Amino acid sequence: MYDSIKKTVIYLKVLYAFCWILPLLVGVWVEAGASWTGLFAGDARLEYVLETVVILLTMACVPLSLKLFAWVMAKQIDPSGFRRALRLYTVWSTVRSLLLFLPALCGFVAYGLLLSNACLLCGLIALVAMLFCVPGTQRLQRELHIDVEAE
Repeated sequence: MYDSIKKTVIYLKVLYAFCWILPLLVGVWVEAGASWTGLFAGDARLEYVLETVVILLTMACVPLSLKLFAWVMAKQIDPSGFRRALRLYTVWSTVRSLLLFLPALCGFVAYGLLLSNACLLCGLIALVAMLFCVPGTQRLQRELHIDVEAE
């Protein structure tokens, strides 16, 4: 039981770190002067389209990732047995992380292409929302209602 919890937490921490590091590396790369920085900065139509897509993506993914996980916890994971609950928890935590990773990465890439502060803000909003999803052993035990002292 403890090995499967430990493996799950390690997997989720690695995924979480990846979802944070990649958008930040893109942002650092842009600020360091990547060759594609500001490539579409003068194109007003493309800027409008990309900003709108990134804003809508952020508006959809951030609340969806947080509320969907809470709903799945209540409806599917809580009534399940330990093994199935742990598997579902891993799958839905991955989905939640990737739903937040998508607007973060898109926001930083669009910021690099357009030099648009709106896209950068959307990327930062997604990263801040990821702070509500920090994985850990205690969090997993609390959310899956595992009583360590009783074991």
